[in-house]
Amino acid sequence: MTGKVEPLFMLFSWAHMGAIMGLFLGIILLFLSKKKWSNHPKHIRLIERFFAMTLLVMEVLYHVWLVQTDRWNWSSSLPLELCSISLVMTIILLWTGNKHVFDVVFYTGIGGALQAIATPVLDLSFPHFRYFHFFYTHSGIIVTALYFTWVKGYRPTFKGVLKTMVVLNVLLPIVFTVNVLVKGNYMFLRSKPQNGSLLDFLGPYPWYIISLEIVAFLIFVCLWFAFRKKEEPIT
Repeated sequence: MTGKVEPLFMLFSWAHMGAIMGLFLGIILLFLSKKKWSNHPKHIRLIERFFAMTLLVMEVLYHVWLVQTDRWNWSSSLPLELCSISLVMTIILLWTGNKHVFDVVFYTGIGGALQAIATPVLDLSFPHFRYFHFFYTHSGIIVTALYFTWVKGYRPTFKGVLKTMVVLNVLLPIVFTVNVLVKGNYMFLRSKPQNGSLLDFLGPYPWYIISLEIVAFLIFVCLWFAFRKKEEPIT
């Protein structure tokens, strides 16, 4: 340990707002350039896999940093947070283009990562590596979901909403069991974040978990409605 003072993250600070602005700028540029991507089909797969590798390398470096700084532990460092799971699925989607994986990435990625970026559970700020890791990986999840929608022509379906809810509810008891075994709080299944989040509006423990499921379903339905194919019936 060097004794160097590390920059502390503050909600809605310039560093936070800068990351949010950077994400929205990236989304706007992706949308405006979506038709140009089709002009370079030979390069698309290379770009997709390169981006997948950058996300993987960033995540590996994060765990290396945790180990080197004695921060890695079973109760908080396993990839069992919703965004960590979404990140793994995002890397798989970029590498394989699997449409079943796309559904989960689209709904959990956009819904979960947007909430995480709006109210980050983050202690270190710019220019620390952890700051870049957090916002790069979370933004990468969102951009990938929108890329496959706007550029690749994938479209979320209502069946995808149901599929994603099933996946989440299969994960919940598994993650809860791990929480009990390692005394962790993955996916906030044992308590809310201490520094505040949107969960504060969903009731006390454990009822906020049920409220969160309802909110998640409504968000997924809104995302499906906004991005669905026009000919797909609303059923």
